[in-house]
Parts: sequence; structure tokens; C-alpha cells
Amino acid sequence: MKPSKGGYKSHLIYSVGIIIITFLRQAVCLENGLARTPPMGWLSWERFRCNTDCENDPDNCVSEQLFQTMSDLMITDGYAAVGYEYVNIDDCWLEKFRAPNGKLVPDRKRFSSGMKALSDYIHSRGLKIGIYEDFGNFTCAGYPGIIGHQYSDAKQFAEWNVDYVKLDGCYSLPQDMDAGYSEFERILNSTGKPMIYSCSWPVYQIYAGIQPNFTAIRTHCNLWRNFDDIQDSWASVESIIDYYGNNQDIIAPNAGPGHWNDPDMLIIGNFGLSYEQAKTQFAIWSILAAPLLMSVDLRTIRPEFKEILQNRKIIAVDQDVFGIQGRRIYKHKGIEIWSRPIAPLYQTYYSYAIAFLNRRTDGTPSDVAVTLKELGLISNTGYRVEDLYENVDYEILYPTTKIKVKVNPSGVVMLKAEVQTNRINQLLVKKLDFFSALN
Repeated sequence: MKPSKGGYKSHLIYSVGIIIITFLRQAVCLENGLARTPPMGWLSWERFRCNTDCENDPDNCVSEQLFQTMSDLMITDGYAAVGYEYVNIDDCWLEKFRAPNGKLVPDRKRFSSGMKALSDYIHSRGLKIGIYEDFGNFTCAGYPGIIGHQYSDAKQFAEWNVDYVKLDGCYSLPQDMDAGYSEFERILNSTGKPMIYSCSWPVYQIYAGIQPNFTAIRTHCNLWRNFDDIQDSWASVESIIDYYGNNQDIIAPNAGPGHWNDPDMLIIGNFGLSYEQAKTQFAIWSILAAPLLMSVDLRTIRPEFKEILQNRKIIAVDQDVFGIQGRRIYKHKGIEIWSRPIAPLYQTYYSYAIAFLNRRTDGTPSDVAVTLKELGLISNTGYRVEDLYENVDYEILYPTTKIKVKVNPSGVVMLKAEVQTNRINQLLVKKLDFFSALN
């Protein structure tokens, strides 16, 4: 199977190029010491939206009770143990008007204990808190935005011990965003409280026909949105996958430790994705080095979806130390192959995560056969290959080996190919271990 145009023409050239690009982009990127790997956590918006009716729907309205409950479940149900750490509040947490002194006021009924108390509660569980605001006169749901109050709002977030700030872009001018988002990053940092900074800067400019300045964006933001809000449907997930694949030459080079493209929330466990489609979203998001922000009711999630979200091996791909965003390297007749260079590295040869995606709807699994060399895996020392969903160990395969996978409709097969060190080195290590044991 021949990789598509724009795929890996030469593994060596590609590897050296990645190292050079990584060095250059880190020289001009935000370095607040945060988000060295993509943030992981839970976010309210996609699942609970702007439900403020606590009188008739107390269990599902946006309230301090909801965030306390999700914090507890992240601990007791094992999400924190595999890396999920942020509990992020989205829109609709505010009163409609600021206090007379200009300060933000959490809704007095739904957040009756105050935001500092909720922050303390979440931190007491060993988790971190994220909050939502908007670079505009209003938030998207019509609550007060930060314009005219940037310094006082940043100070308020610091006083509440907030760890993560998402700044949306409704009710603002896209041409003002280069200066405005950059300024707010400096203001946040001036508080002395480290806070991840999530921007919606590029997506609003793209909507307005403005080419985003990604050099500036990655200089000032830890993560940012490029495309539409995710909806609870497979069509929405597919549209995001297509956008990232079709625009990867522009998007992918901007990702790296401390600065990430954000394709939006994980909707796994809600209503719109089948089991196969849920596996696909998780696999592709990990290939994209995406933030893993669940938006699901953790009280009612079914076990099979929980298992997907807690797949340690795929989480390890997402959290890979190199932070290189993967790419689509093949697309033909509904079959796609996505590839991401990951650790460990041997000489100039990366290990890889490979996702085989079946976009067909003809109702039967599709066989995909390809040699490792065609995937860009050319180290003569070979690769230990395993299936990250099925836990199948293919043992050590070589560039000329053809591997065959069966991919379900709208499903995925995800492999990890770990490059092997030189066999002589392996023998030397074993001998050293042996003599060390004797001593």
C-alpha cells in the first residue's frame, strides 16, 4: 500500500526535519512551564451545556454540586489514576452582571459557596480547576466578558487559585485578537499564579477569513482551537478528523510541549457515538497529540466507554514526551492510515503509533495489508508491534514484513511499533545486567 502524497517520503529526512522544526518552534513558543504534555481532564460544556435550571433539574444543571460530584468520580472511578487531572467549568457559571466594584460574581444560587470554596474542594481531591471566560463584551451565552476588566479578572482567577483559563472569542472583533489574546497571556503570567491558557483565537479569525499568525498564537497560548465546536455525533467527529487531515501541513508543525492544537472535547460515553466510533475518536485524538478533555456524565457512563477513556497504552501515546503531532499518511476509498512518531528513539529512528481507520459504511470489516516500510518504518533492527486495543503482541517485525489488519466500519485498529535497539547492544546490556547481579 503506497502512502498518499504528503506522506513520509524518507524516514531519515523526516526525522531530522522533525528535530530541526521542534528546536525552532520551541524558541518562539509560550514557556510558562505548563502543559508539557496535552492537558487531561473533564469539561462540562458538550454534555451539560448551559443548563441553569437547578429547580427542575438539580442533578444536571451547571452548579457547584455538579463539579464536586465529577471531581469525586474522577478519583473513585480511576480517571485521575490514569492522568485526568483538570475539572473545567465552562460557560454559564456567572451572574448576568458584575458586582458594583467590577468583579466577577459566580451565580449566587448555583455556586452559593463561592468559586474559592469550589476551587478548594477540587484541590482537596488532588485535582486542578479550570474556568471559562471570553475575550469580548459577553461570553457566548451572554454573561460578562473580560473586556475592560482584564487585570481584575486575572487577579480574581489567581485569588481563586485557578489552574487553567479558557478564553473564548464571542462578541469580539477577530482583528483585535492578536493584540488582545497576547495581552491577556502577559496579564495572567503577571499574577504569579501559573495557569494554563487555552485560546479560541485562531478559530474566530479563520471564520472571519483572516489567516491566523500561528507564530504568535503558540508564543502566547498553551492550546487553541482551530475548528468547529464538537457536537454529539459521528458526523461532527468525522468533520474534525477531515479538517485536521486536510490542513495538517499548516496545523501540525505548531504542536509541541507547552503548546497544542485542540480539536475539542471527547464525547465518548454520551449518545452520539457507537462503541467503534468512540474507539476511533480516542485513537485519532491521541495521534493528534490532542488535549483529552472528557465531556460525559461520569455517573452513568457505560463500562465499555469507561474502558476506552482509561486505556493506559493509548493515553501514553497522547502523552508522548516528544509531543510531535501525527499525520494522515494514506487516504483511499474510505480507508485512512494515521501515523505519529513517538518514543523511544533509536539513532534517527522513531517508534510509531499507527491508526488504521475505516470510513466506509458498507457494513463489513475491511482488510488492510501494508508493509512496515510503506508506513515509513525502515529501521533494520525491527519494531515490536502490538495492538493497543486488543492487546495482541505481533512480536518483532521488520521493514519488509507485511502486516494485515481487519478494521470494522467507522472503527479503528491502533498499533504501536517500538523501534528495537541494535542486537549487539541488547546482548551487551544483558551481560552487564548479569555481572551486576553477581556483584
